Amino acid sequence: MPAKEYLKNYVGKMEGSSENPLKAIPKTSFLGFCGGFLTIGILAYLTNMTSSLLIMAPFGASCVLAFGVWDSPLSQPRNIVGGHLVSTSVGLALYHLFGNHPLVLALAVGIAIGLMVITKTTHPPAGADPLVVITAGSGWSFLITPVLLGSIIIVLVALIVNNLDHSRRYPTFWV
Repeated sequence: MPAKEYLKNYVGKMEGSSENPLKAIPKTSFLGFCGGFLTIGILAYLTNMTSSLLIMAPFGASCVLAFGVWDSPLSQPRNIVGGHLVSTSVGLALYHLFGNHPLVLALAVGIAIGLMVITKTTHPPAGADPLVVITAGSGWSFLITPVLLGSIIIVLVALIVNNLDHSRRYPTFWV
């Protein structure tokens, strides 16, 4: 294929081929608000009441998935908990082996994405976890608090809030 034709086909893929599939449903919006508010409120409250950090920025994005697109495979408990654990583990391992270097940041995110796909725990917000732990210089305890405990709290609130709507069934799968 000539270079000009290849380039035309390549750029043509970027046009998009359909309408936005997302729906603006008031009930979904309200439950998203309630779920995000409750989850982050609980995590922030527990952080303030204990000596343990239970909140991190990627959890806000996890709430978007858990409550806004609750039926997506990326929003299921396995993906929320597993994705955060896999990605954070990669970030911690690479940080403790190679330190805080731009190449380590890039490598950690790339490896985390690959491992989440292989382990069927893909959760986009967890892609930020290596950046969080490496730039903060976190220790291995970060894997338990906030990552494991925080992601479990997200799932618990998602179980309660999402199932308040009789037309929802959360989760769609566990493993």
